[in-house]
Amino acid sequence: MKTVYHILLFIFCAGLPAVALTSPADNRQIRFDFYGDTINLNLHHSIIIGYNDSLTEESIQLFYAAINAGHYQPVIDTLLSFKEKHSLNDWFYYQLIRKTAQQISPKAENYKRYTLYKWFLLVKSGYDARLATGKGRLIFYVRSDDNIYFIPYYLRDGKQYVCLNIHDYANIDLEKEKVYEVKIDVPGAEKSFSYRITQMPEFSPATYSEKEIQFTYRNKANHFKVLINPQVQNIFVNYPVTDYASYFNIPLSRGTYSSLIPLLKKQTRKMNQKKGVDYLMRFTRYAFPYENDEKVFGKEKRLSPEQTLLFENSDCDDRAALFFYLVKEIYNLPMIALLYPSHITIAVQFNKPLRNSIIYKGKKYAVCEPTPQLKDLKIGELADHLRKQPYQVAYEYDPAE
Repeated sequence: MKTVYHILLFIFCAGLPAVALTSPADNRQIRFDFYGDTINLNLHHSIIIGYNDSLTEESIQLFYAAINAGHYQPVIDTLLSFKEKHSLNDWFYYQLIRKTAQQISPKAENYKRYTLYKWFLLVKSGYDARLATGKGRLIFYVRSDDNIYFIPYYLRDGKQYVCLNIHDYANIDLEKEKVYEVKIDVPGAEKSFSYRITQMPEFSPATYSEKEIQFTYRNKANHFKVLINPQVQNIFVNYPVTDYASYFNIPLSRGTYSSLIPLLKKQTRKMNQKKGVDYLMRFTRYAFPYENDEKVFGKEKRLSPEQTLLFENSDCDDRAALFFYLVKEIYNLPMIALLYPSHITIAVQFNKPLRNSIIYKGKKYAVCEPTPQLKDLKIGELADHLRKQPYQVAYEYDPAE
């Protein structure tokens, strides 16, 4: 019965050039590295589907019908097994899907086919992902409950769908240019996608390189040799701007963590709490050149703590995240992020409150400025131009919760 179905499907597809089925001789094996481990996939010929330059709802539905009738489940099982084995967060699982789609249908050869494979692998992995078309473009969305900024999205039945491939369409304005959702209901594709990252991949030690970081503390030069991994830059190249709760808590990879955190703990071991936090504050403030995102990236971009170590330049958002992470790892003190109209800084709740503190929810916090200012600010001091500006608490961290 299944053979008859494939014959009928082939006859139907023959009348529509967007899809072309392949023969058993096209069975393929693909093998590639994914951040320190190797993944092997066996591609049955029935899921190697052609797609030409025509982009219509009908041709997309036909592509789905053809590949959905194929022997795709072993590929999905292998990807999900790899995800579980390595405890991949959704963002890293999506990077795995991107690499898989690239192996099946290289992006540069056929962008639409590459995107269709990404979408298919994601929905068959259980995620609620959608496609839309307009003016020859194929737009790829995924449902997410996270707060995501500067990325197109739409709402449907009270659910938020965020664009996953807007970076491929630099000049498109999806608020002005109408796109139309492709009507395909995929059973079981119900999961929301989360951008939160709680664990970094296990990079191979051979992929790390050494970076020297130095700054002056109390007239004494401090030198650190930190292991950094260029693959981190690739992981986050299209990562969107998320809320502070998400990106403040992106951890360091194992190699970078083990090369930096023990050194900082050693440096602060004989200091009291205030002096130790002061040391971390000045390390974050002076060990990295300052530059705003517009000049470096041409847009707003929040760097994770590890990205701040990796890149040569960083701004106040990036330093706030790194300082927060260091204080959390070494002292685990309560903190709040103070967001001003054009600046963000961190305030720390010490075991012994400082005299020049601010009050939040009845508790005292001392401002610890991790970004260079006109003056060499001490703990508890705020830049002059911020003193009369309004602020809001953008994020609150309480170790007890």
